[in-house]
Amino acid sequence: MDKVKVAAFFDKLAPDWDQNCKHDKDRIRRILDLAGVESNLAVLDVACGTGVLFPFYLERNVAKITGVDLSPRMIERAREKFNDPRIEFIAGDVEQLALSGFDRCVVYNALPHFEDSSRLIKTLSDALKPGGRLTIAHGESRDKINERHTHGASEVSLSLMPADELSLLFAPFFYVDVLVDGDIYAVSGIKK
Repeated sequence: MDKVKVAAFFDKLAPDWDQNCKHDKDRIRRILDLAGVESNLAVLDVACGTGVLFPFYLERNVAKITGVDLSPRMIERAREKFNDPRIEFIAGDVEQLALSGFDRCVVYNALPHFEDSSRLIKTLSDALKPGGRLTIAHGESRDKINERHTHGASEVSLSLMPADELSLLFAPFFYVDVLVDGDIYAVSGIKK
């Protein structure tokens, strides 16, 4: 998958992203509960888009949010929406950045846009402190995500694998203690 094409795809969608994408607040809160996001933690939000999760992190009084997205236009929109000293914005490829020192890492509604899930998980493991937690999640079922990507984003996405398959990719780096493959999708584990 060509990362330039992925960035261009999301750059084009960025101006209308918030109006066109609806997110279930209760499902987001449930995912962040599973992710162990709580006060005074440093959170890395991978493929943060326009900052969909930022208000939910802030209501939990996190110490720091670092939002990374491949799309400069998505980061631009996030910057326009949020002016909080706890938020850092990075337009770039998370797999090419040297990030470290995070308590939590969340990849929300984005895994199909990464070509190599194993490489991504290894990179994010390196960004976490010992005992940190990685959570990869979607606010809808795997079937809904796969159907949407087949019809609208097939050139810039892969199928979302079953959660138990993803947990096997976590296993070398994380103790997986969350596995949900139903109305939402979530795999989460603590760094070994």
